[in-house]
Amino acid sequence: MNSIQSTIDAIYRTESRRIFATLVRLLGDFDLAEVALQDAFTSAVEQWPRDGIPENPRAWLISTGRFRAINILRRQAKFAASLALIAVHSVNQNATEETTQDFEDDRLRLIFTCCHPALAPATQIALTLREVCGLSTEDIARAFLTAPAT
Repeated sequence: MNSIQSTIDAIYRTESRRIFATLVRLLGDFDLAEVALQDAFTSAVEQWPRDGIPENPRAWLISTGRFRAINILRRQAKFAASLALIAVHSVNQNATEETTQDFEDDRLRLIFTCCHPALAPATQIALTLREVCGLSTEDIARAFLTAPAT
């Protein structure tokens, strides 16, 4: 193990909890701070052998972790916005397909709505005759031998 790797290991052992605490304070999220801490140390392992150890490694790790967390939050926000657009597109596409293909299903849905068990049987029949069969209120009242207002 070379000296830079052992320095990174030593910094991890001695400073990682302080860096984590600072990231939690800055980010307000334990899970995000943990991911940011690991990403910062991963970047240190990749960059420090090439570029050298910075003057203040703890500050470098905190800064790198914060920037990684910001990138994660941006990516999540963009993903959520993309999901919303996909959902709207999907709903619009399904709505046009349903209006052309599922006419019978809409009528069936309406029959089930009219015949909901919470309604009285006479009301179920009257609603079904009016909404599904298209009979007028007067025709239904005559069939039930009641006044149209009923």
